[in-house]
Amino acid sequence: MDEDISIINSNTRNQKVRNFFINNKNKIILTTIILIFTLIGAYSFDNYKNNKKKEISNKFNSTILTHSENKKDVTVQKLVEIINEQDPTYSPLSLYFIIDNKLISNQDEINSYFDVLIEKTSMDKEIRNLIIYKKALINADLAQESALLNILNPLINSESVWKSHALYLMAEYFYSKDQKQKSKEFFNQIISLENSNSDIKLQAEKRLNRDLSE
Repeated sequence: MDEDISIINSNTRNQKVRNFFINNKNKIILTTIILIFTLIGAYSFDNYKNNKKKEISNKFNSTILTHSENKKDVTVQKLVEIINEQDPTYSPLSLYFIIDNKLISNQDEINSYFDVLIEKTSMDKEIRNLIIYKKALINADLAQESALLNILNPLINSESVWKSHALYLMAEYFYSKDQKQKSKEFFNQIISLENSNSDIKLQAEKRLNRDLSE
């Protein structure tokens, strides 16, 4: 008797399963198709990104290896194209190559490429902060106080590992302008900062004791 009941229950369950698949056949087929296309799309996109990365890498390497003074314009054109690709690795390297080799003299143009990296390129937060700091360094000699602070404020108002570097740059900027009180304030911020870079902190202490102790 129990065996018969068990067989009936099993048959009932099987029938329910069959009925479920029959009644929901179209939904199941649609869901399966969507899943397949999603997996294909994800694979294709990943494959595209890898190929694009390789293409940008090859373009960067060939550009810097074939660079010469008489090919300056071609080098700049290709490196600017790479910057505008917004690649987290080769776009910054392209801008640094332009700066290191003095291929562009217009500071506004250089700043516009920094902005592409900072505002449009997807990258690690601290790498972006480093690029912000580099932009400030490039502008420090000629920038007005407000402009330099505007560049560095994202670091100064953060907990970034580059915060103490930003504070030190502002402190030295004011010291070079003979604005010693402002300079002292920034150096003191470095001293009181918990995660201040040890070398930066040491230099700040030396500057305070040697030149700003009065």
